[in-house]
Amino acid sequence: MKALRIGQTAAVLSVAALALTACGSNSTAGTTSSAAGGTSEAAVSGTLTGTGASSVGAAMVAWAEEFAAANSGAQVNYTEEGSGAGRTGLIDGKVNFAASDAYLTDEELEASKATCGPDGAFDVPIYVSPIAVAFNLEGVESLNLDADTIASIFSGKITAWNDEAIAALNPGVTLPDTKITVVHRNDKSGTTENFTDYLSQAAPKVWTEEKSGDWPTAFAAESAKGTSGVVETVAKTAGAITYADASRTTGLGIASVKVGEEFSAPTAEGAAKAADTAHAVEGRADHDIAFDLDRTSTEAGVYPVSLVTFGLFCSSYADQETADLVKAFGTYITSAAGQEVAAADAGSSPLSAELTAQAAEAIATISVK
Repeated sequence: MKALRIGQTAAVLSVAALALTACGSNSTAGTTSSAAGGTSEAAVSGTLTGTGASSVGAAMVAWAEEFAAANSGAQVNYTEEGSGAGRTGLIDGKVNFAASDAYLTDEELEASKATCGPDGAFDVPIYVSPIAVAFNLEGVESLNLDADTIASIFSGKITAWNDEAIAALNPGVTLPDTKITVVHRNDKSGTTENFTDYLSQAAPKVWTEEKSGDWPTAFAAESAKGTSGVVETVAKTAGAITYADASRTTGLGIASVKVGEEFSAPTAEGAAKAADTAHAVEGRADHDIAFDLDRTSTEAGVYPVSLVTFGLFCSSYADQETADLVKAFGTYITSAAGQEVAAADAGSSPLSAELTAQAAEAIATISVK
């Protein structure tokens, strides 16, 4: 399959907002900056509704504000309900666009034709970020963990923090005998799908379940809804551990993951390097940019527990105003300017120039039914 180069490196991590409503500003009607989603010909106006992944929440807040500032009369409303809800929302015609940490399946693409026209919906990458293995352990801010140990913790095979497997990877670190409390998502989640994809590929002898957006019932433990839910639960539970977009885990202990002979931290740089080895999904339409990450890379600096959030758009919309508004917003968030805004506000890794160009070409194909 064709390899895709995705990312340059990005900036600092910040805490994301839970939802947004971004309103218009003082921009002059009829003119707009191309960097913020319009063209030099005319600004767009109207209201877009979207839903989906919570991982992209902080970026959506910043994108909506910038877009509204450049397009007087334009408003973007995005609700964090999880990737599964995002995909369902677009397919059912409840929203104009969605965001998902897992691309649309072949079955979902087929189902989307009823709402999105004969060409259905399509995927465009909008956000690349590391998933942190985050924990609450008094006196311990960082740990080294390998794939088998992570899988053993999250499958319930390792139940105490001073287990010999954890200790062997962290010589010199004083580990208490505190009970490990695993906290996982209880909603259908793209973050869960990415995390279980990593475990199933990198630790197949330990993690016996296939990747899924639903946490496996065989390993059910403490649970919470959304990124904010699992992070809040871990923050108030001594000995707890979870997986979440790294930008949302400020204040928690963070694990570095073994890659080859080294340990890689969940940084934007590491996520970018992971994205460098991505491979396109076969059998998709020319304007569908779905791809898979290599979870078993041994290249130094790669952080394989990363996620890509895809923007989900219809190939066609019912009216010109909506089509123009979706095209303008989609073009902005995947542009170099939009990606830098996300990097500054959410710690993501900007899309490469090549992928930005591909995204612009794909979004430009949006038409009216």
